[in-house]
Amino acid sequence: MKVILLEDVKGTGKKGEIHEVKDGYAINCLIKKGLAQEANAKNLNLLQGQKDSAQHKIDVDIANAKDIAGKLEGKSVVVKAKAGQNGRLFGTVTSKEVSAAIKQSLGLDVDKKKISIAMKIEGFGDYSAEARLYAGVTAKFTVSVKDEG
Repeated sequence: MKVILLEDVKGTGKKGEIHEVKDGYAINCLIKKGLAQEANAKNLNLLQGQKDSAQHKIDVDIANAKDIAGKLEGKSVVVKAKAGQNGRLFGTVTSKEVSAAIKQSLGLDVDKKKISIAMKIEGFGDYSAEARLYAGVTAKFTVSVKDEG
């Protein structure tokens, strides 16, 4: 009997896969426990619809990431920070502050976890940074740290 797995089943397969199993195992174990359903035409169409929907979501996410990367690539983002007497910053500029500066200046939402800065920002000047927006979609930009005063 052909079944569509609804959960990962050890020794049988992963969720969403179609497998040929013995009738007794399918009826008494997999279907009864809600781990699988019979692979009839209706269920196969539903499975295909779910796969198409998931692929569409991935395509939309990649398109959004590429759009943001195109707007961010090569730009300079200004972050204002407080400094002490010798011109050193109080603390460091974090990816959270860089994310907020991108939102303010360019109007783009970039998660702070996706921003990587090449070196610690402990003083004024320009620093290179990179936003990894999606697998294979990155944008390099410059972070300019200026005095708040």
